[in-house]
Amino acid sequence: MTSTAQAPQPGAGTAHPEHLGHVIFIAAAAAMGGFLFGYDSSVINGAVEAIRDRYDIGPAALAQVIAIALIGCAIGAATAGRIADRIGRIRCMQIASVLFAISAVGSALPFALWDLAFWRIVGGFAIGMASVIGPAYIAEVAPPAYRGRLGSFQQAAIVIGIAISQLVNWGLLNAAGGNQRGQLMGLEAWQVMLGVMVIPAVLYGMLSFAIPESPRFLLSVGKRERAKAILADVEGKGVDLDARVAEIEHAMRSEHKSTFKDLLDGGFFFKPIVWVGIGLSVFQQFVGINVAFYYSSTLWQSVGVDPTQSFFYSFTTSIINIIGTVIAMIFVDRIGRKPLALIGSAGMVVGLALEAWAFSYDLVDGKLPATQGWVALVAAHVFVLFFALSWGVVVWVFLGEMFPNRIRAAALGVAASAQWIANWAITASFPSLASWNLSATYIIYTVFAALSIPFVLKFVKETKGKTLEEMG
Repeated sequence: MTSTAQAPQPGAGTAHPEHLGHVIFIAAAAAMGGFLFGYDSSVINGAVEAIRDRYDIGPAALAQVIAIALIGCAIGAATAGRIADRIGRIRCMQIASVLFAISAVGSALPFALWDLAFWRIVGGFAIGMASVIGPAYIAEVAPPAYRGRLGSFQQAAIVIGIAISQLVNWGLLNAAGGNQRGQLMGLEAWQVMLGVMVIPAVLYGMLSFAIPESPRFLLSVGKRERAKAILADVEGKGVDLDARVAEIEHAMRSEHKSTFKDLLDGGFFFKPIVWVGIGLSVFQQFVGINVAFYYSSTLWQSVGVDPTQSFFYSFTTSIINIIGTVIAMIFVDRIGRKPLALIGSAGMVVGLALEAWAFSYDLVDGKLPATQGWVALVAAHVFVLFFALSWGVVVWVFLGEMFPNRIRAAALGVAASAQWIANWAITASFPSLASWNLSATYIIYTVFAALSIPFVLKFVKETKGKTLEEMG
């Protein structure tokens, strides 16, 4: 065998078994931001119809209130990388937790529609920060052999957050007699739904005090001994710490604080690798996944499902989302990121096409015909399953791994911002598109799922098994 196949690389060490539990705790604590990301993103699903009724607004205005948080997400994602490079990853997490808590209280107690929209933007900024800091921190702390699985903790936390929010919403709706505007604790049910998020926000802040700073950040500010101690904690005593630190420092010496200008390819256009990251982010959203999490209750009610059942279907979809994410976590380091993405794209095409077919039928007595109704329900779950076992996880893993060290923070920020802008475009357009032609809307999502296949085949490179320093 060749020496390159056999000789261990300095950064390719694995955590000893006694250290692995500690690493898992660190990754899980950091991924709590992902939980809040998922919870805050989807909790609005339970409030859509109540907000429409309370403020007497049409589909366009409603869409803007729902989607406006995504503007905050884009800003938070664009700035988080620079903030993290200046004050550290942990401090960023703590800022995000405070903003999450403030947003939860403000959203639960709005004075008017503009007030609710403002607090949604604040929460969105926190989500944007969490979307960048979580995967970046985990990628920097995790031993390379476990990085894919630990990186997928972020998406696992997101989908668990989505599921818990739907379960809590369903429970609160039942407690309020099936009425989103029913009274609970002196407030309307939808207000309580939005306010509950203060609990995990506080927990996120507390956990951030229990995990170490990123060794790469510590080395960037001259805290070499502290960085070595943390590397020993997460990669095991068997690792040559001096060699590992030297490897990271060598990579850092060839870089400077990444800026937007560094992403340009000698002109006004981004470097090709940045465009690939943007493409992954845009395709992840343009398949319409967040319609399933922002509007599913409204969607099912629009085809004749009663409110309580529609909330239950939103919950079952989120459970399928968790199952798919677990599948991805098992296979992301075994078969690789790229094959999973291709499998997921093919499955999403099938699920979305079946939904488009089912929604093409006219309603009978306010409901889809029985066959089409069941096909739509099953296809929606198939679509979410294939998204979760592929694009839901691998995009975050790719974005944490694919960029060269010298541009990683800035490039990740731009790619995550593109993701939030694409998310906003889908979220803001869905109510109007659905009122125009629901079937055609799903055909559009099907086309994007199909186009993602040649995009991955041509432009995306596998990152499985490589250290961050090997990315350039």
